[in-house]
Amino acid sequence: MTDIQKENTLAPISDININGKDYLTYVKKAVKSFWTTKKKQLSVSGDSTNRGAVVGGKQMDGFISLLCKVAKDAGVPAKCIITDKNYLPGYFRSSKDWDMLIIAPSGKLIAAIELKSQVGSYGNNFNNRTEEAIGSAVDLWTAFREGQFPNQQAPWVGWLMVVGRDEASQRIVRNYEPYFPVRPEFNGATYIDRYRILCQKLIRERQYSSAALVWTSDANYFGDVADDISIRSFLASFVGHLNAVSNEFK
Repeated sequence: MTDIQKENTLAPISDININGKDYLTYVKKAVKSFWTTKKKQLSVSGDSTNRGAVVGGKQMDGFISLLCKVAKDAGVPAKCIITDKNYLPGYFRSSKDWDMLIIAPSGKLIAAIELKSQVGSYGNNFNNRTEEAIGSAVDLWTAFREGQFPNQQAPWVGWLMVVGRDEASQRIVRNYEPYFPVRPEFNGATYIDRYRILCQKLIRERQYSSAALVWTSDANYFGDVADDISIRSFLASFVGHLNAVSNEFK
């Protein structure tokens, strides 16, 4: 487990410079949009359990806007950036609606990105988020192996997660070991730790080209959990891939 960072940095983000372009302002806007949408969903639903804000859609639209901006800056034509009806064929299921796709004029799949968030209700939803992330990746890569995306190289696949930084997410989670011990990295781990471990393993096991984990406690306070799964490393990987396939857009 030497390649799994054991400590969370939980450092506020101060710089996101990619190829001379600073995207920190756009990340700030995305975080503000996240909290504004979350609060609106809570007020409309009248759900005191917070479930509506945990599972509701649209909270990540600000991050989709950020990714669209990054893609356009990298030379991707707007018509190649798909943010609606983003269905890709699967192997274990007919199709999945991803959050953002980039498809070249030739029809090749360049990138597929999934965005998730969780603030509150960690015990009820952490496993769901984990299973979704792993399942979506396995389904896509198996479909790729079986020729659903012919005559092309592997796409860039990204997973971006926003998690709340609060008392509940920073509390050590009990492990259940009635018959066999859990892996040692889960001992003494909080929910933020578990999300960090998940993201790092998703990259290590090549389920995703890159993954990012951003913590936030309010509209003005956010940061990275670990350097190798920072928003900057995620965007840098994304841009690197787009630059490598730039001929697809000419």
